[in-house]
Amino acid sequence: MSTPTPAARVTGLAISLGEAPLLRDATLSLTPGRVQAVTGPSGAGKTTLLSALVGDLPPGAHVASGTLTVLGQEVLALAPERLRRLRRHHLALVGQDPGSGLNPRMRVGRIITETADRTSRVSVPDLLRLVRLPADQHLERRRIAGLSGGQQRRVALARALARRPGILLLDEPTAGLDPVLRDEIADLLRDLAARENIAIALTSHDPDFVARCADDVLALTSAAAPADPLTERQTVAAPAHPATDTTPALTVRGLTTHHGRGSVRRQVTAGLDLDLYPGTLTAIVGPSGCGKTTLVRALAGLHAPAGGTITLTGTPLAGHHRRRSRDQRRRIQLVGQNPLGALNPVHTIGATLARPLVLHFRLPGDRRESRVAGLLAAVGLPADFAERRPHELSGGQRQRVSIARALAAEPDVLLCDEVTSALDAPTAAGIMTLLAGLRAERGLTVVLVTHDHDLIAGQTDAVLDLTPSPLRDLPVPAPHG
Repeated sequence: MSTPTPAARVTGLAISLGEAPLLRDATLSLTPGRVQAVTGPSGAGKTTLLSALVGDLPPGAHVASGTLTVLGQEVLALAPERLRRLRRHHLALVGQDPGSGLNPRMRVGRIITETADRTSRVSVPDLLRLVRLPADQHLERRRIAGLSGGQQRRVALARALARRPGILLLDEPTAGLDPVLRDEIADLLRDLAARENIAIALTSHDPDFVARCADDVLALTSAAAPADPLTERQTVAAPAHPATDTTPALTVRGLTTHHGRGSVRRQVTAGLDLDLYPGTLTAIVGPSGCGKTTLVRALAGLHAPAGGTITLTGTPLAGHHRRRSRDQRRRIQLVGQNPLGALNPVHTIGATLARPLVLHFRLPGDRRESRVAGLLAAVGLPADFAERRPHELSGGQRQRVSIARALAAEPDVLLCDEVTSALDAPTAAGIMTLLAGLRAERGLTVVLVTHDHDLIAGQTDAVLDLTPSPLRDLPVPAPHG
């Protein structure tokens, strides 16, 4: 049997931004019917490599050495119109922050079919089932804001598959997914590659996922290899569980949340009670779509509850953040799953971190630079990152910037929604060490949404499991009148 012709070839590819290397000496072949995994530490250039394959380098970046061809064409040298045709008919890229690339005003069904192959009929329910989403819960009628991060990721995958691409590129496709769903996605990708003869390339920090689905693995090394204060920190002992007379930082009573309206309205949490104490870490676990993100957004005032109360150190909080005082908003900070969509692409990282310093503390200009450098150091990033913009960072680096921005407000409660899902294991462990230090030094209350049970083992004071019961998962009747 003859060997299939590679759909894409990368040989000795190095990409730099000015003098800073983004990617070093990458070599791979993407072959129809096979899955290629790209691994390596955060900042090694995994996302840069996928972007290069679709002819999209960060502004100011250039190829320092090596070659790259896609379907026999030098993709980085194509004229704009030819590049658009190549992308539309042959390539599909699902980025690390898929929610930021999906139109929030469109319903799921329209999002999936918008760029579909017009020569064949596309069945939205079939595509939803293919990516392990329920086709019988009117999901195609929802908007993106009503989906969890894991569900948004799978909608983006369904949208890409609707185009029937010859090359499918996936950046951290299992970030924010529970282990069972992760394994299902791995099996799905292997089946797609073989059955549809697609060349698939994906990035991942998850060795179990890579072992389950990849035919070939390219391990990248760090492009810049800066010292990482997170991984160099000494382990900080987390504070002991609080005494019974300690006042909770945040108290939740009878919290009920819904998604959707009318006949598609669904209950997400029902009558939830929760006490979060200073200096503790509470993990929220459960399968993708069970309401973990909805819960932390409700605590932050970004998803209005249908019922129940939230109290901050004895003071009742309004359900919507706009009805909370500036100080109340400062004291509860949320770090979301998708940092690219949360960081202003126009602003430098330094300006992004300086904003809460001015907004909440009116910190004068001569003190901001040192404070920004301290925030970057606290999350393991060098001080010169203050001059960069979000598109010049890897997904893991952007996530650490988001954490630094939240810390700039000096909150009492830090809500972390899958903040380690796009990080390599040493950096994720460093983030946990950072959070332990903040809890010990500042009495910070931390809520961590995660699927990584090994990461939180021995570090949590409480675990809230939102795995739905059969009764709670039923649709909620619409109110009369």
